[in-house]
Amino acid sequence: MNNFKLEALNYLDFEYLNDLSETELAENHIKKIIADKFPGFPCRVTLEDAAIGETVFLLNYDFHNVNSPYRASGPVFVRANQLTKKYAQNEIPVMFNHRLLSIRGYNKEAMMIFAYVSEGRFLKNKLLQILENPKIEYIHLHNAKPGCFNCTVKRI
Repeated sequence: MNNFKLEALNYLDFEYLNDLSETELAENHIKKIIADKFPGFPCRVTLEDAAIGETVFLLNYDFHNVNSPYRASGPVFVRANQLTKKYAQNEIPVMFNHRLLSIRGYNKEAMMIFAYVSEGRFLKNKLLQILENPKIEYIHLHNAKPGCFNCTVKRI
């Protein structure tokens, strides 16, 4: 069996946001937002949707910093003052259940060799199936409609 683990972004990369002034946030093109709907603000540090009234930051993040044409950055939401949440083997966070996801598989050269769109409620079985391909080193999950990066899936 090809087991996997979802890896949220490291909170240490975003901890500084909590100390920035409104001016500093604006100068760095970072938006501080109060969540006004649920779901709607998926945090990449906890892989949970922010609660209504919770503070989130929206910023551009270099999530695929590789030596490949597939190097990429894009917008991510991060909840204020949150630690990185760890997930168990083959565990799928609830926030994926109600989203349409783009699943992108990469080889050891960081080249995309697989792409698929799936409803999140089918994600676990799809990941297990995808990882049957030994050439896939890791997977990125994106929200299919807005295209935003969610997290990395690693083999374990």
